[in-house]
Amino acid sequence: QVSLTESGGGLVQAGDSLRLSCLQSGRAGPRYAIAWFRRRPGKGREFLAGVDRDGKTSFHVESVRGRFTVSRDNASNTVYLRLDSLKPEDTAIYYCAAGVQLRSIVMTRQADYWGQGTQVTVSS
Repeated sequence: QVSLTESGGGLVQAGDSLRLSCLQSGRAGPRYAIAWFRRRPGKGREFLAGVDRDGKTSFHVESVRGRFTVSRDNASNTVYLRLDSLKPEDTAIYYCAAGVQLRSIVMTRQADYWGQGTQVTVSS
């Protein structure tokens, strides 16, 4: 079983930055590709970005490219999502998720394991 724990959310003002963290713990063995999703109030789940197991390949959806940046530190089993120039419409619960292949997550917007999420609230 793979456990994912998000942290780093909070209440910020428009224009501020945050760095979200996703700590992977649990079953040892092959690393997983990690992706970030969010769910805004009254909307469905959105895929935002992902990084492969080695941290060499990442993908960001066009709507957040240039503002959000995914990275990983395998030494600490942590994947990050940096959020810059935050807007009120970025208010959401942000989730990280794990899958075997980044490509599969990008294509299907599905993952095998999910964290509980961390709330980001951006005030105007």
